[in-house]
Amino acid sequence: MKKFVMAAMLGTVAGAVMTTQVAGPLLAQEAKEEVSVYEQLDLFGDIFERIRAQYVEEVDDGELIEAAINGMLQSLDPHSSYLPPQDFDDMQVQTRGEFGGLGIEVTQEEGFVKVVSPIDDTPADEAGILAGDFITHVDGESVLGLTLNEAVEQMRGPVGSEIVITVVREGVDEPFDVTIVRDTIKLTAVRSRVQGETVVLRITTFNDQTSPNLEEKFNEAVEELGGLDNVNGVVIDLRNNPGGLLTEAIAVSDAFLDAGEIVSTRGRDPRDSDRFNATKGDLTEGKPLVVLINGGSASASEIVAGALQDHRRAIIVGTKSFGKGSVQTVMPLRGNGAMRLTTARYYTPSGRSIQALGVSPDIIVEQPLPVTEEVEEETPRNSRSEADLRGSLDNDSLTEDERRQIEEDRARAEEAAELREEDYQLAYAIDILKGLSALDPAD
Repeated sequence: MKKFVMAAMLGTVAGAVMTTQVAGPLLAQEAKEEVSVYEQLDLFGDIFERIRAQYVEEVDDGELIEAAINGMLQSLDPHSSYLPPQDFDDMQVQTRGEFGGLGIEVTQEEGFVKVVSPIDDTPADEAGILAGDFITHVDGESVLGLTLNEAVEQMRGPVGSEIVITVVREGVDEPFDVTIVRDTIKLTAVRSRVQGETVVLRITTFNDQTSPNLEEKFNEAVEELGGLDNVNGVVIDLRNNPGGLLTEAIAVSDAFLDAGEIVSTRGRDPRDSDRFNATKGDLTEGKPLVVLINGGSASASEIVAGALQDHRRAIIVGTKSFGKGSVQTVMPLRGNGAMRLTTARYYTPSGRSIQALGVSPDIIVEQPLPVTEEVEEETPRNSRSEADLRGSLDNDSLTEDERRQIEEDRARAEEAAELREEDYQLAYAIDILKGLSALDPAD
């Protein structure tokens, strides 16, 4: 018994010694790292003082510190940044749906400003700016070497004033200048239209108007068609939608799902992870969905497309999306500014991250580039038929109602053909819904 107790005591002592031997170096390492941080902060203070005292021109202390903060944040990733008070105010206005500018969502790549997407019916959109364009100069001055905030500041100006931006576009040999007149940007979050028996919902942004507008516009379109029974499906157009509020992306996805996960977010600390699920109720009552995306569909748009794709609730059509799979948290700071910091990645219901990969369409459909050169009109094809021949026999097997129905179907087909000239991707999406409707035994 004494031997057992002695062995137990020796084990306890040995354990205590072992703990001391392991913990000692760890504590020493932490203390060393802390000293290193303070040394680096001392170095920063030393550099700051030398710049104040010895730089060739007098510098503003506040601007110098702000530049240091912004440089620190922008070294992390393209989406983390410092928002001075004015920029923070502008961002809050944008989420409410009205602001001044050109109407483009931008990011930074290889030192240049890259257009994520132009916003519908804005000066940039009307001037022909496309997703994927690079802006290299503003009013003749290079943006290379500027931070993203500085480049955006160069593009701001009074409403009605003119700006010339130099654009580099894939497939175009030389850079070219585009003149744009700045205007007040009023965002209509959701627009609807009826195309045949299809409801088309164009979602341009995810701000605090998006989910209320979605239901309102959908109901208006359904009413125009005379009720949900007359709707063959819905196209959700997310092309060139740069994203916005995570909460709105969740709400829009929930509008078309009855149950299941919509998106999950995972931060560095597992305790900061979150999961968002759909609630019962589908706005369309199960009507077929097609979602349109392209390289300008980013962030919140990709959450919606990814959720509906993973649940096999929608067919995704178009081209690969932008690939922004990170979540930014805006943190107000003293002095009325704020910090936009990347705090998490988001994952679609199947657990995939779209960061840098994007959402891949189920059916890849390219949108032809707009024709810039004049094209000679083709000679109209001979459209004569049997009915045009002199003395041709009448069709005696059709009633007046049947004849009228055939003429209406033909008119719809001609309208669809015209739409293919105007918007090939949208026409393709509508054709898919027509095909699904034709195969539905309930019809």
